[in-house]
Amino acid sequence: MYEVCSMLTKKQKNLLIFINKKIRSTGISPSYEEMKNSLNLKSKSGIHRLISALEERGFVKRLAHKARALEVVKLPENASANDIFNSFTPSVIKGGLENKTSNSSKISVLGSIAAGTPIDAIQQEVDQVTLPVELQNNGEHFGLKIKGNSMIDAGINDGDTVIIKKSSTADNGQIAVVLIDNQEATLKRIRKKGKTIALESANKDFDTKIYAANRIKIQGKLISLYRNFH
Repeated sequence: MYEVCSMLTKKQKNLLIFINKKIRSTGISPSYEEMKNSLNLKSKSGIHRLISALEERGFVKRLAHKARALEVVKLPENASANDIFNSFTPSVIKGGLENKTSNSSKISVLGSIAAGTPIDAIQQEVDQVTLPVELQNNGEHFGLKIKGNSMIDAGINDGDTVIIKKSSTADNGQIAVVLIDNQEATLKRIRKKGKTIALESANKDFDTKIYAANRIKIQGKLISLYRNFH
């Protein structure tokens, strides 16, 4: 079953891992532009060739009923947990919060959340931001302002506004908003271990914290973020 895995080039494997992470985090296949940028290629024609090679080898399948949609059928057997989960970085919507159009959907920003020590639970709406077009009609979303630096190695900085897709579940390795004891909210990577849930930071200066599973409620999964560039 896996004897063709050794035939994957480094670029093919990196693209496959990137596609898998994007689908896991957003539920949507990455665009050709995103794939091109992820591999630092100069043109999209190279992406077309790589996808065709992955399709021929049975790693991805094109979904005929959706534009640009891909399904990851399998991953290389030598893909590590770090490849699959831990390197996830949210897509950054460059240009900041001012990029609005008259027909854009808007979502509520529900106060601040700690990417560090947990702070007060999510509060009422304090602002609104525009929801990216590719996320519209793909579930319910809300925004939160980030305070703290515990997730900087995942590309999440103090002052960013993260976009969260509402969900009561998250896969191992996904970054999610969690409510601790119905009182404190934080943004962390989820790791389920038996009857416990570990909340992992993406900063070596912050410790992993482990809780009984019944103390944790998942509020949503990280999809994207807004960052103002000055």
